[in-house]
Amino acid sequence: MARVNLTLDEDTFRRLERHARRLGKPKARAATEVLREGLARQESAERRAKLARDYAAQRADAGALVRDLEGAQLGLLGDEDE
Repeated sequence: MARVNLTLDEDTFRRLERHARRLGKPKARAATEVLREGLARQESAERRAKLARDYAAQRADAGALVRDLEGAQLGLLGDEDE
């Protein structure tokens, strides 16, 4: 297991202390859990943002394809009148 030394401002330290006390756990364990949860949320937010970007990019490509297809169909419709 790896170790990390953190320097926390007083407010953050007090909040961590209260949180650990409420959980009945040592501060180090509470801090580890908070970090895990925060990292999981961050990774999830990054995945959602990437999916949104990918979706938006696909939508732009799909729109161009639809415009191309519509143009070809309109051209064919014009041929029917002849």
